[in-house]
Parts: sequence; structure tokens; C-alpha cells
Amino acid sequence: MVDFFEIKGRCGPARTGTLRTAHGDVATPVFMPVGTVATVKGVPQDTLEELGVQILLSNTYHLFLRPGTETIRKLGGLHRFMSWERAILTDSGGYQVFSLSDLRKVREEGAEFRSHLDGALHFLSPETATATQIALGADVIMAFDECTEYPADREPARKSMEMTARWAARCKRYFEEHRQEVPWASPTTESQLLFGIVQGGMHADLRRESAERTVEIGFPGYAIGGLSVGEPRTLTREMVEATLPHLPADQPRYLMGVGTPEEIVEYAALGIDMMDCVLPTRAARHGLLYTSQGKLAIKNACFAQDEGPLDPRCGCRVCARYSRAYLRHLYSSNETLAAVLNTIHNLAFYLDTMRQVRQAIDLGRLAAFLSEVRSHSLNSSAQGEDPA
Repeated sequence: MVDFFEIKGRCGPARTGTLRTAHGDVATPVFMPVGTVATVKGVPQDTLEELGVQILLSNTYHLFLRPGTETIRKLGGLHRFMSWERAILTDSGGYQVFSLSDLRKVREEGAEFRSHLDGALHFLSPETATATQIALGADVIMAFDECTEYPADREPARKSMEMTARWAARCKRYFEEHRQEVPWASPTTESQLLFGIVQGGMHADLRRESAERTVEIGFPGYAIGGLSVGEPRTLTREMVEATLPHLPADQPRYLMGVGTPEEIVEYAALGIDMMDCVLPTRAARHGLLYTSQGKLAIKNACFAQDEGPLDPRCGCRVCARYSRAYLRHLYSSNETLAAVLNTIHNLAFYLDTMRQVRQAIDLGRLAAFLSEVRSHSLNSSAQGEDPA
């Protein structure tokens, strides 16, 4: 046990635990809703609290551009700015810079990029990305990394991995020298946790080397990054399985950008402690809803006169009050309320799924719960693939 992370229960490789932050304890395994620009789209903070959200993810790149680090600093930090008293994790912005493609130039010093908002030229380095996150005051902050493209041959993936390792060392050095430079939030910044990120593309040996080099630098927690970037999901799992044995067993493990409801259960079963994904919120805006019986596309005509709840086994406020027919009507009418209610339900489903995972681990019933989740995922009534 480390003082900020305690493992409490085990069921095979899976474990339950507590991540202690300045803004409250987080029960793990945990799913973190994505609030990229200091908001989970369409859902106010009091509703997120009612849903039981323990920790949110926000993004350094987007907040760096708008409203700007200095603005948030002057307004008392990210927690006060967005009126959120629970934990926050900030991504370093590495993935967003990677996704800009033609608008970026990456070199040893850092990444030069043009804003997707107005085309203005900006620069993020390991030092500036870390400085921004210190100023934001998030509880968990991430080292600046280069997300390897998919597909990538071994040599480009190796060079990218090695630069990520060098950047990680620079992030840690800067963090240790400057972590107490925000007077209004000294209790927060003194307890901020800087996690390292493992890269290496889709090459198991590079993943292993990246994990070993990142652990050697020394961080309180470790993330597996650079996945869910277009590769087959079987390959995603293969890379996770190749990485986990090389991460410390007593520290938190964070799998970035994953996944579907069944995937978060599968990865928790492997020993992952933290996950985030835009899927529940993005899918909700496209009318794709997750239920105990599988995916449901609310636009389908079969729901036009369906008086039943979205999911009879769900206790969220949407399922307790509204019919499938009404939800279909809102979506078909392009009403804003459709996205709001759909998002609330999908988040409730993900959070409830993770609560059930924690309970199953503690009761030693994870295998049975995993089998149930797998069977339900095969009974989807939705048409087509998950929205990307």
C-alpha cells in the first residue's frame, strides 16, 4: 500500500481500492466521465453528483486555449471555476495535439500546433503542459506524451516511445520543482499526483520497455496510453495484457480512452483501476443508449409507441420518469433535451456497471458478473456500430 492508494479487495487480478485525493476518496475501479472543457456536455454538476460521479476528466489542451490557464488561475483554479468539489484528472493534451495531424509539428522540445479554434500558433512542452496542470489544480495530472499513430511500423513507434520517456523525465523534474507555485491552492498542489504514461504503439516489446523505463523514472501512478486510436479491439486488449505485468502491483493503473460497458468490465477484471471514455456521452448524442439488455438505438420506429422505461432494471431519473416513446420523440424532433436525458442515462449505466464490478470483486463473484455482461452485449437491439 502507498499512502494515497490502498487495495482493499481482490478477485483474481482484479482489485478494489481507494485513491485518496485532496477532494475526496475515489473508490476503484472507477469510470471517469469526460468533461473536456470543464463540462460534461449537457449535464450540470449537481446531476453528476446525484449520479455518484467521484472524479471527472478535463483536458489541458482545450482549457489552455479557452478560457486560458491564467483566467482559470485567477478565478481560483479548475474546481472553483466549474463549481466541482470532487476530484478532477487532467489529461496533458498529448492526444489532442496528436489528433491535429496537419496542424502540428513535434520535435524534442515539444509540440508546435495551430489552434483548431482560430489557427493561432501555440507550443506545448513537457514543462508548459505540466505548468498548466499545476495551475489548474487538478488532483491527478498526466505527463506530456506523444501518442503514436496507428498503424506505425516498429521504428517510428520506438522513436516515439523513447521521446515520451524523455518527456516524462522532464515532466517529473518540472513538477517537483514547481508544484507549490499556486498560492491559492497549496493544499491541492501539494497533494497533486503526476502519473506517467506508457506508449509503444502496437508492439508488445516496446510497451514492455516503455513501462519499465517509466517505472524507473518513478511516478505515483501509471497510465496506458496510445490505444483506441483505430486499432482492432482485440489488439487493444493484447497491448494492455502485455503492459500490465510490468507496472507496480501496489499503484493505480489507468487505461486511457476505453471503452464500451463490457470493455470496462473486462479491463477491470485484468486489474485496471481507472478508465475514461467519451463513448457514453457521445453515443447519447447520437441516440445510442446502453441498457442491461444491450445497446438500443432510440430512433428506431419500434419505440414510437413504447410506453415502457428505457431500461426496466435501471434506477436512474430518466428510466424512472420517461418512456421510450417520449425519448424517441425528443430525439426525432432534434430537441436539446434528448441529448441531456440520453447522456444522464448512459452515464448512470456506466457508473452503475462499475459499482457492480466493485461489489462483484469484493464478493468474489466477478467471473459470474463478467459472464452476464458478455451475454447481454450479444443481445443488442441497436443497428450499426458504436459511434466513434
